[in-house]
Amino acid sequence: KAVISICGLKVAIVCMLTDSQQRKSRCGCSSSSLDANGSRSSKTFKPKKNIPEGSHQYELLKHAEATLGSGNLRQAVMLPEGEDLNEWIAVNTVDFFNQINMLYGTITEFCTETSCPVMSAGPRYEYHWADGTNIKKPIKCSAPKYIDYLMTWVQDQLDDETLFPSKIGVPFPKNFMSVAKTILKRLFRVYAHIYHQHFDSVIQLQEEAHLNTSFKHFIFFVQEFNLIDRRELAPLQDLIEKLGSKDR
Repeated sequence: KAVISICGLKVAIVCMLTDSQQRKSRCGCSSSSLDANGSRSSKTFKPKKNIPEGSHQYELLKHAEATLGSGNLRQAVMLPEGEDLNEWIAVNTVDFFNQINMLYGTITEFCTETSCPVMSAGPRYEYHWADGTNIKKPIKCSAPKYIDYLMTWVQDQLDDETLFPSKIGVPFPKNFMSVAKTILKRLFRVYAHIYHQHFDSVIQLQEEAHLNTSFKHFIFFVQEFNLIDRRELAPLQDLIEKLGSKDR
């Protein structure tokens, strides 16, 4: 167990990779939150994106899950022999969307307009939202609003059969890699916000091992295929280096 300081918080680098935890990361992404009366209620942040059972992408996901169960994350992210790179990236992008969806869902009651009036990752990094279609000029907004925009936008991309084809034989578009990189870059910002602004809540919920394992898997994957510019990773660079050093 290593400890690193992020925004004044001592983050214990504890990672778990158990079969039960992998199942949890792919569950229905529901979490408990407080309703208006202060009682706990079931809440789902965004619907889970399902990969059709019986499809080749479903088989790839099962392969990924089986490899993850070995505990070797560097090996788990590698392109399986004979498989298409675009399809591998597509399957994993859907899986990371589901994981981050679930992780953020556990702390939504702590991430509010009041507690997080801007979308930030510590005092040095602030994010403004634009999707180039509905909102063309970047707007400053609260973290929950930004993340709602972000996750809705990602879900729209994943549901677009012309971008993420689920049928065998349908080719990926020429701009697929560019879109996938943008999705992963934006999903990283949710991890960064959780670590910098809500890690105390994650500890309180005893979710730190799950968060660390999910983030480590995500980082190893984007590093393997060079999917996010190093400058974009700067808010969590110390943590990334610490996680990577444990596998050398």
